[in-house]
Amino acid sequence: MEIEQLRHFLSVAELGNFTKAAMEVGLSQSALSRSIQRLEEELGQPLFDRQTRRVVLTDAGRTLELRAKQIVSGVDELRAEICDDGQTGNVRVGAIPTIAPYFLPKRLKEFQKNFPNAKIIVQEDTTAELTRKLYDGVIDVAIAALPIEGRYLNVEDLFEEELKLLVSTDHPLQKKSSIKPSDLEGQSFILMGEAHCLTTNVVSYCHQKTLFPLSVERTSQIAMIQELVSLNHGISLIPAMASEVDHATNRVYRSFSSSKPTRTIVIVTNPYRFQSKLIHSFIKTVRDSI
Repeated sequence: MEIEQLRHFLSVAELGNFTKAAMEVGLSQSALSRSIQRLEEELGQPLFDRQTRRVVLTDAGRTLELRAKQIVSGVDELRAEICDDGQTGNVRVGAIPTIAPYFLPKRLKEFQKNFPNAKIIVQEDTTAELTRKLYDGVIDVAIAALPIEGRYLNVEDLFEEELKLLVSTDHPLQKKSSIKPSDLEGQSFILMGEAHCLTTNVVSYCHQKTLFPLSVERTSQIAMIQELVSLNHGISLIPAMASEVDHATNRVYRSFSSSKPTRTIVIVTNPYRFQSKLIHSFIKTVRDSI
């Protein structure tokens, strides 16, 4: 059993698809299949139930997944600790979908310029999944928004971000230059799924103002919220960083005149995992960019 075989196995387990996993690990699909087949032959057990559209872990696969994560993470940490030159190696960054496409590109570009021999691996996921990956050592750093429900993690505030009201150009509220919380009374909201912390931020703000938003639709992407608002399906509260890159002419953003809704952007790490000089440099790059 080789460490690369375990990496191949974990990639298939994570993505549930041999084609996607092959692209991720840089192999042909046939080469990846052979790698998994040799692992299954060595263990004497099938690791995946190969269904029509995806593959699912068997009981043996689930057992191996847990141990393989520990082994691969341990090897990566050992390599990083021994070869910690501060210039080479991987930095595995996780971010929630409402932050990743708006906040990360500028910081990644700056970091890559200063550390050209480093490799940055980005994973986009929900807050709950990112904290799990921090515990498992799958990622080194997470960029997320409060609340963070996880013990024994380092959570550092980066900045407070305003949430802006998003309405279509046909909506009555677009005529107002500033908005009061009471203007939201009785409005239908388009929100992200319950797993996304932006929904927690929006609902929490409304409840603080004794408002109970009616959620008419839910989605997993801010871009879809924006399009649904443009079609007059409802209104929403959107992070300022997303509004700044939206140049559509059929929707508008409005700030609240007082008691502005906000969210707190944080950087999260696991203090019980080894953090290389490169990881510390990435964290410093993010801090200095605020």
